[in-house]
Amino acid sequence: MHFLITAGGTREYIDPVRFISNASSGRMGYALAAATLKAGHKVTLITAPTALQTPAGAKVIDVQTAKEMFNAVRRHFKKCDCLIMAAAVADYTPVKKSKIKIKKANKNLVIKLRPTVDILKWAGKNKKKNQVVVGFALDDKNLRPNAEKKLKEKNLDMIIANTPASIGADKSSVEVKISSRKWVKFPQMTKSAIAERIISLIEGISG
Repeated sequence: MHFLITAGGTREYIDPVRFISNASSGRMGYALAAATLKAGHKVTLITAPTALQTPAGAKVIDVQTAKEMFNAVRRHFKKCDCLIMAAAVADYTPVKKSKIKIKKANKNLVIKLRPTVDILKWAGKNKKKNQVVVGFALDDKNLRPNAEKKLKEKNLDMIIANTPASIGADKSSVEVKISSRKWVKFPQMTKSAIAERIISLIEGISG
């Protein structure tokens, strides 16, 4: 199988040196890429900036912004058998980026934001044919209901739900739901172990 995997947190630039981002380390996406390669599959990894070492054998596409990540997914989606959106893509981006560094002043600075493209919805609801599309849902309350809503609304094949405690952590506990099946909860384990179990589940539903 050919897996298209996204990882890391996007950067939405305010000016040439400042940006809005999040605390994603990219570890889950990179662990999934490594597990996919270990299982004998082909991997294209679309990654926002991280401090992680690229898994040997993966084709890597470096991006920074949500728009760049969307463009990369759009270019490669047709050729993949499975898309795993493990990246923490920014929900909003500045309406206007300053071409020069914004100077500090003794007054409030207002930055207008607009929504970014929903890459997962674009793939699952609008473009999916025979591909398996997998998403992540991070929430601090109503985890399963919110994840199930995302699963249905975006026409996903699998959703992986976790809490903010998993951000940047070496170990995590996740809950997984495959469409039309019951929830499965993984106990606390390394992200590498979680990734291997997720890839195994995907292999089972890919047909």
